[in-house]
Amino acid sequence: MIIVEMEAEIERLPVDLLAHIFSLISSFRDLAKASGVCRKWKSGVEQSFARKERLSFAGWKVDDSSATRLIQASYNLKELDISRSCWGCQITDEGLYMISSAKCVNNLMSISLWGMAGITDNGVIQLVSKAASLQHLNIGGTFITDESLFAIANSCPHLKSIVLWSCRHVTESGLFALVYKCRKLESINVWGMRVPVDCFISLLSISPALQIKPLYRPTATALPVT
Repeated sequence: MIIVEMEAEIERLPVDLLAHIFSLISSFRDLAKASGVCRKWKSGVEQSFARKERLSFAGWKVDDSSATRLIQASYNLKELDISRSCWGCQITDEGLYMISSAKCVNNLMSISLWGMAGITDNGVIQLVSKAASLQHLNIGGTFITDESLFAIANSCPHLKSIVLWSCRHVTESGLFALVYKCRKLESINVWGMRVPVDCFISLLSISPALQIKPLYRPTATALPVT
């Protein structure tokens, strides 16, 4: 009798309140279970995703299809983190292609693809070409080349910071294109890149206020990029 009364009380909760409650749950697995309780709960879960401004898959094992479904449901998303985690986030170029069609992509201000070894220039170019509002991008630990940087330079005029940590296939050409065209760029992380020190001196001559990380000074004899 008590259980029945509790269920009845829960059923009386408005969808807006359910959506707020579900927005406090970080486990995708728990949200999936909640959406299967009844239509009202499913609607509440859907609304909770529609309200999200930040979505992170850190610590979760997701593939192209599951990640795309969640992102497409998050209409108001501003920050997206699909970095590789210890569980092995299995996003590929196909996933980036599907994600690029989501309504929220044009309004994304921050994207992290850190350590995603399964993606290439093809997927990155497709995604960033739709991310016109992008201000912060982390593509460190990937195998991208200058082609991705050319696309970023042409598509992301509001870019303020970019992490290219250990992107060893990126050359001076990509960096120059980025600094020339992204005039709002404030910070660039080049740790572990195979780029000569002279390149950084040239970048600073183009944009003197640019912060090159690890911290670089023109008087330094070398930058730890090996």
